Amino acid sequence: MATFEDFKKLDIRVGKIVEVEDFPEARKPAYRIKIDFGPLGVKKTSAQLTGLYSKEQLLGKQIVAVVNFPPKQVGSFLSEVLILGALNERGVILLQPERQAKEGGKIA
Repeated sequence: MATFEDFKKLDIRVGKIVEVEDFPEARKPAYRIKIDFGPLGVKKTSAQLTGLYSKEQLLGKQIVAVVNFPPKQVGSFLSEVLILGALNERGVILLQPERQAKEGGKIA
């Protein structure tokens, strides 16, 4: 089982999606996404969100992401953060703040 100390090692932050592009090289349908984390800067990731979200729906949306995992190479793309979401039969449902939050705000 994970401990509370394990959980405290994760740096989970609020970010705002500022750019979304198709990622045709991905094995499964995905987007390349840039996210503004305020004082942490803009980070990039790839995410399999095409089943539930269009690029236009994602732009400007606040999300929750783990920002301290090591970067992961996804084909020719280097993913820097992991967007969090819940899975259903159509894809990933984004986790997001219930109210507007500050970009870079820490999830506690």
